[in-house]
Amino acid sequence: MMLLASLWLVVSDPILSGKKKCKFVRHGGGGKGTWGKLLDTDGDSHLDRNDPNYDSGEEPYQLVGSAISDPLDDYKKAVAGLIDEYFSTGDVQVAATDLKDLSTSEYHPYFVKRLVSMAMDRHDKEKEMASVLLSALYADVISSVHISQGFVLLLEAADDLVVDILDAVDVLALFVARAVVDDILPPAFLSRATKVLPESSKGVQVIQTAEKSYLSAPHHAEFVEKRWGGSTHVTVEEVKKKISVLLREYVGSGDTAEACRCIRDLGVPFFHHEVVKRALTLAMEIQTGEPRIMNLLKEAAEEGLVSSSQMVKGFGRLGEALDDLSLDIPSAKVLFFESLVPKAISGGWLDSSFLKSSGENGDAKGEDTEKVRRFKEEAVTIIHEYFHSDDIPELIHSLEELAAPEFYPVFLKKLITLAMDRKNKEKEMASVLLSALHTEIFSSEDIVSGFVLLLETAEDTALDILDASNELALFLARAVIDDVLVPLNLEEITSKLPPNCSGSETVHMARSLIGARHAGERLLRCWGGGTGWAVEDAKDKISKLLEEYESGGVVAEACQCIRDLGMPFFNHEVVKKALVMAMEKKNDRMLDLLQECSGEGLITTNQMTKGFTRIRDALDDLALDIPNAEEKFGFYVEHAKKNGWLLPSFIASASPDMVAA
Repeated sequence: MMLLASLWLVVSDPILSGKKKCKFVRHGGGGKGTWGKLLDTDGDSHLDRNDPNYDSGEEPYQLVGSAISDPLDDYKKAVAGLIDEYFSTGDVQVAATDLKDLSTSEYHPYFVKRLVSMAMDRHDKEKEMASVLLSALYADVISSVHISQGFVLLLEAADDLVVDILDAVDVLALFVARAVVDDILPPAFLSRATKVLPESSKGVQVIQTAEKSYLSAPHHAEFVEKRWGGSTHVTVEEVKKKISVLLREYVGSGDTAEACRCIRDLGVPFFHHEVVKRALTLAMEIQTGEPRIMNLLKEAAEEGLVSSSQMVKGFGRLGEALDDLSLDIPSAKVLFFESLVPKAISGGWLDSSFLKSSGENGDAKGEDTEKVRRFKEEAVTIIHEYFHSDDIPELIHSLEELAAPEFYPVFLKKLITLAMDRKNKEKEMASVLLSALHTEIFSSEDIVSGFVLLLETAEDTALDILDASNELALFLARAVIDDVLVPLNLEEITSKLPPNCSGSETVHMARSLIGARHAGERLLRCWGGGTGWAVEDAKDKISKLLEEYESGGVVAEACQCIRDLGMPFFNHEVVKKALVMAMEKKNDRMLDLLQECSGEGLITTNQMTKGFTRIRDALDDLALDIPNAEEKFGFYVEHAKKNGWLLPSFIASASPDMVAA
């Protein structure tokens, strides 16, 4: 057996290593540059530093122990704060985004364990919220395998949980049953888990309780779902009925404190605009109750019970419905614009800008005109036809025939809203169409205004489409990747939204999606890739056209091939492959092609920057095959800046902070 003179032992698992990383290194036996004598066992050899032949490289290395952080501990601390925040806000989308941002999916079983164990020690409301969150995260954020592993960890910890939570067995059994009812655990999980648990453990009792007490009972699904009150599963209609009842009771009693308590107990702060709308409508119906209604809204605003954005939203929704309301209350417009709105503004609980946004002379916004209504009807027909035929030229022709370019933002809003309520195929078709419309007839202002309209009504959309916020963020991020929007447009959109609205959070979510590693490829595939080509097919076509150009083709023909790809949002791949080919072939002819593409606007500055950025991020790998890759890249960057392809602010080398990001 061969004797190794050098030995490295690295314990990488922090759980096994006791949070220490140790290194054992060679003790040379035969001097510098040799392996030493095979049978040299003299352990008393001594190096004299005064010896003329002394070489510091022959000194034996010392055993070094250095403390390293435990990623699992860091993860557990992070998710504890995340869960507390979720129990406080009830915002599923924010919790999902924060969990994704941790980028440590291998630890997700511990998130499941921590979420359920924290909820077990709280009220029924938090238990229900925990179950709802697990259902929302299932598959999209946390894999089915990790869900199962998380529940196994809980069952294994049941003996410890009963020490602090007296009814832990029953509560955990209900969580298991709820997970089965919600289809995030398969029924077979119960028998599999029983096999890996000690027979006398509390975990086995949990499984037996779940089977006998909850999953075997008649109508068990309905019983399990309502066991914790189902506070997060209350339907919109039920909430509306509760709001109407509490407002009518308030008009009769005048007990403002009790009415505020009832509003708070609804537990739907994102739906308080409905309270405002129904309260104002009731004030018009029962004009003697108007003073009390206005006093309630004033009190709710001053307490912070109803946020300013929800207040504006409620007034806005009523303003949009005035035409229909006037059929039952003829004086609705007069009461709204001459009594309710002025009183709210003078009272300081409605922003004075509301009147400006509502139009002059008490008219509702332009969208409520007869012309817009007809446009919306035509737009819906055109969009449905497009989803059926996938014929972009025909859609553009039909849209131009409507001769209403001022309403293009409304069309964008309708397109995405209709797509969100359909399958991924239609969502992909909507993104592809948006890219085509931007190239053909939509201005950047139309696109920005359309997204503003979407985000202003995001809360209403979420009532019908549960995942609306996440999907809107994907549409926004995809629009940036497709060069329909530029990153600065996201700031412009945010500036046009009411403060503290859910739309602003959606824009923030979009920024996070764009900033993630490999965001371009991920977002191109977010709806499944309905352009007809897989990403690999597109890459192959790009490689072939660049090889043909490099072997003697003409610039104009190469540009036409790039144009024929029909994927302007993927042109950063052209830039990346062209630069790599230039490095490999030691031929800077590719720069002429990029110069032409930039000059005629075929490849935008945004796509050019993405291409250069991807090369910069991959320099370490490229240097393995191309030793002077970094030097060549620096030359290309300076050349691109000089010729206006790249912004002067572009940095050729990635800093450590950039790499970490």
